[in-house]
Amino acid sequence: MDTPLNTIAVVGLGTMGTGIAEVLARAGREVIGIDISDAAARQAVTVLEASTARAVERERITEEERRNTLARFRTFSDLHAAADADLVIEVVPESYEAKQQVFRALDAIVRPGTILATGTNALSVTRLAADSEHPERVLGLHFFNPAPAMKLVEVVSSVLTSPIAVEAVTTLARELGKEPVAVGDRPGFVADGLLFGYLNQAAAMYEAKYASREDIDAAMKLGCGLPMGPLALLDLIGIDTARTVLEAMYTESRDRLHAPSPILKQLSEAGLTGRKTGRGFYSYAAPGTSVLVPDALTPQPAAEGAAGREIRSVGVAGSGTMASGIAEVFAKAGYEVVLAARSPEKAETAKARIAKSLARSVDKGRMTAEVREATLGRITPAGSLDAFAEVDLAVEAVAEDLDIKQELFATLDKICKEGAVLATTTSSLPVVACARATSRPQDVIGMHFFNPAPAMKLVEVVRTVLTSDEVHATVREVTTKIKKHPVDCGDRAGFIVNALLFPYLNNAIKMVEEHYATLDDIDAAMKLGGGYPMGPFELLDVVGLDVSLAIEKVLHREFRDPGLAPAPLLEHLVAAGCLGRKTGRGFREYARR
Repeated sequence: MDTPLNTIAVVGLGTMGTGIAEVLARAGREVIGIDISDAAARQAVTVLEASTARAVERERITEEERRNTLARFRTFSDLHAAADADLVIEVVPESYEAKQQVFRALDAIVRPGTILATGTNALSVTRLAADSEHPERVLGLHFFNPAPAMKLVEVVSSVLTSPIAVEAVTTLARELGKEPVAVGDRPGFVADGLLFGYLNQAAAMYEAKYASREDIDAAMKLGCGLPMGPLALLDLIGIDTARTVLEAMYTESRDRLHAPSPILKQLSEAGLTGRKTGRGFYSYAAPGTSVLVPDALTPQPAAEGAAGREIRSVGVAGSGTMASGIAEVFAKAGYEVVLAARSPEKAETAKARIAKSLARSVDKGRMTAEVREATLGRITPAGSLDAFAEVDLAVEAVAEDLDIKQELFATLDKICKEGAVLATTTSSLPVVACARATSRPQDVIGMHFFNPAPAMKLVEVVRTVLTSDEVHATVREVTTKIKKHPVDCGDRAGFIVNALLFPYLNNAIKMVEEHYATLDDIDAAMKLGGGYPMGPFELLDVVGLDVSLAIEKVLHREFRDPGLAPAPLLEHLVAAGCLGRKTGRGFREYARR
């Protein structure tokens, strides 16, 4: 194991195996590609030829480097081709039987010092190692798809793995330009251990008909900055693969959040496993392509005549960051805005905050000084809700406290004219409870903006069982006019985004509590392996641990699932006053301003 890993065999030339082979060949390694299918081997060569040709066109490599790369990749159909390899990476289907068959055969072929790596993301590395004649040389080497682009590599040790083998593949990963993260042997490891629970919940949300597939995916992309929505990602990964991973996770954790959603079984057994078959949650132009085609579930354009009420003026109640942001959004879109706070001074302060925001836009060339002045001119600060008497739409953005919101809606009911739409921006409280505080619950709806409101494109439109169709149509139309993307939600805790986001964050905390991985490794894994803009602990500290705990409690109370119970570490930090960036300390410490 002390020899350099210069000759590497890759067993299994599917999408992942081919990607790993490309990474290795481009990094100067001699690569032995092995697959029992001649067609798969030919396809792997074709993919590498096309990929390197694109790299030459983009001037990332020279033509000579391309020729050398292609020369370093040879394909075979027999495992005996791996006899001289320093490292063998198997990437065969996620089945113990298939992987054990490969490892047993390799035991009789390769040198005793050759490292054997499994590319599994769901099965036990320890179990595979225990069946090997040399368990100390067996470990996990989990690349992420697409392997040439994704930086993360999880290096998985069992209790039997030699530290020398771990050091050798860790060094290799760095030489390949990857970021290795050392993890122990449990299903899903770090990245998939957090990712697949979230994907499973998204599938269950869709199965329950809570929201459309398009709205679920748009909500997570626009609300969280994710590169793909969860259902599209399941189609990319393979619904059968996701089901296998979740089964392995549930077998170990017995957490209901990991119990595969029945729709995953139904789709898998029907052969509708995603892009590779041309149909999964979505329909594709052909197997293996990413080109979507319309199907029976594709939303149709809104019917003519479905428009709601005319909205010319908007009242925004509140003086915090969210209220100021929402007022700015409406004013930019040309609406007359009344910004009401508890005092004239607070209202003026909120308007001054908007003025600074608009000035930054002018400085960055995003708007002219004239547009800035016109936008500010459409905002009228007020020290009382009485100023809402003539507004067509009233939006509250006050404290996330049901008593406060219900009192405010009771006041709006008395002040606002007949036909005015009353909207709450709550992120976790029941919208119907606000509606019932009025004599016109049919006019009450949720408009959940995301922070910062001027920048974030998503608005969750939350209708209750009492909301009228006309009011729903009105708010969707207005949301589009202010250049936001509306997604429809029912009135239940968390709506789409928070119901999917916060269990994922909670599970990350539990991973730290169990001493499975560090804060830094988990954050790195989710950014590099999942394409997340922020790691879970970075995000928790930005959101605020007290806010996060409150949302977790609401979700747990609503769904009664033990897996949603807030992690004790989160409760302890909040009790200690460590609330994140706003207090200078949360999961990490921050310099005081």
